[in-house]
Amino acid sequence: MQFIFVLAVGLIAGMVSGVIGTGSSIMLVPVLVYQFGPKEAVPIMAVAAIMANLSRILAWWREVDWRATAAYAIPAVPAAVLGAKTLLVLPAHAVDVAIGLFLLAMIPGRRWLAAHNFKLSLWHLAIIGAVVGYITGIVVTTGPITVPIFLMYGLVKGAFLATEAAGSLAIYVAKVLAFRSFGAMPLDTFVKGLITGTSLMAGTFIAKRFVLRLDADSFRYMLDALMLVSSLAMLYNAFTS
Repeated sequence: MQFIFVLAVGLIAGMVSGVIGTGSSIMLVPVLVYQFGPKEAVPIMAVAAIMANLSRILAWWREVDWRATAAYAIPAVPAAVLGAKTLLVLPAHAVDVAIGLFLLAMIPGRRWLAAHNFKLSLWHLAIIGAVVGYITGIVVTTGPITVPIFLMYGLVKGAFLATEAAGSLAIYVAKVLAFRSFGAMPLDTFVKGLITGTSLMAGTFIAKRFVLRLDADSFRYMLDALMLVSSLAMLYNAFTS
């Protein structure tokens, strides 16, 4: 019974992330934290995120920019492993606070990046990949900031969705392997991640037809609303548990 609400939110989250390129972790993490606690929620979400990103790659396979993917993912993978190891030594309360504050900071941060209209090169992607990979290892998701990063590289629509998903997939695979090697990924946690991930995959394929219909303003408002609600939920959980 505890998975009914998780799967329902996962389906909606998969549809949202399938349209705007992010949002699944933002929507699901507070639900997973409530059901399983913050320390187990992170490994569960890592498995589910692998499935979600894989579904976006499959939906837009021909659009993937593999050079951008490699530039971002190669430094991000070892950084994500280091971040995952850092997470496991932090207290649960600190994890909740870190996730909530990070999501709040991403609201003005994303707008600042977009307003300055930066153009990124492959070298920029590599440097950012190392930083974002480490942060992702700790705070579950950095989707709200990777969205403008890949857009500033020049990717749009299907190419953006597929390439961002390919880079994120490498990071989340590294996280899962790291959690497994550190003893933080028992079989029941892995199964919970698979169950959660199936709803994300279903939502992603449902959303494909709506990708070209979403205008820029709707994208910005939807992303900011998701980050605000989820960050407040994480902080509430941190200070009331």
